[in-house]
Amino acid sequence: MTWKEPPRDRLRVWIGYDEREKCAYDVAEKTAKGWGCDVIPLYEERLRLAGMLTRPTDRRGHSKDLEQETREIFDLNSNAPQATEFAISRFFVPLLAHSGWCLFADSDVVFSEDPMELLAVADSSKAVMVVKHELNGLSGSKMRGQTQTSYPRKLWSSVMLWNCDHKATKRLNLTTLNQWPGRYLHAFEWLADSEIGDLPKEANWLVGLQPKPQRPQIIHFTLGTPDMPNRIPTDADEIWWKAREAA
Repeated sequence: MTWKEPPRDRLRVWIGYDEREKCAYDVAEKTAKGWGCDVIPLYEERLRLAGMLTRPTDRRGHSKDLEQETREIFDLNSNAPQATEFAISRFFVPLLAHSGWCLFADSDVVFSEDPMELLAVADSSKAVMVVKHELNGLSGSKMRGQTQTSYPRKLWSSVMLWNCDHKATKRLNLTTLNQWPGRYLHAFEWLADSEIGDLPKEANWLVGLQPKPQRPQIIHFTLGTPDMPNRIPTDADEIWWKAREAA
């Protein structure tokens, strides 16, 4: 008898996990599960323990008083800092999901509408679908004072609808994922432009950087969640606080 994977009636959602942003992850997970999604936390440590993620990294900081866990993560292959523990591990999702459509999202989001609706625009000719933000000159620092690295197609990879059955996703294997520079992965230079599909802007609203869409589906607090110190308040903060306090 040939084994067949059972049909899925719920969207699988991988959410990046960083211990330094556990509260943000909890909010993202809660709001995704509220729409009936299957949520899988993306743990860098587990990928390393499984022997999948072998990229060398270092912890760096400008003060001897900084604890190891709070120092900036430096990716040696990229010769650049990475803002979160899941900066690279997000690209392992097609390997973990194996087949079908699935979603990745940064941890600093709120799912304000049903993410299953994104499947209505899913295009099987595309390897991945993203909101193609046009951000120029975004630099300086971001959450927790982490370096804001500038690269082409900035923040496209913060929400990705993956087509795991597309042949182009096979370019992401244990060799390439552990060798390619992060900027090459995040800028989707491993894909042809025709292999990158468009998600509606509502699927990744960048709070504080873009006008509010009429009906945002995924609200992205990319400049920091409202509980972070020294953060400039926004009109969307109340949504995050309500999601955090909800039972």
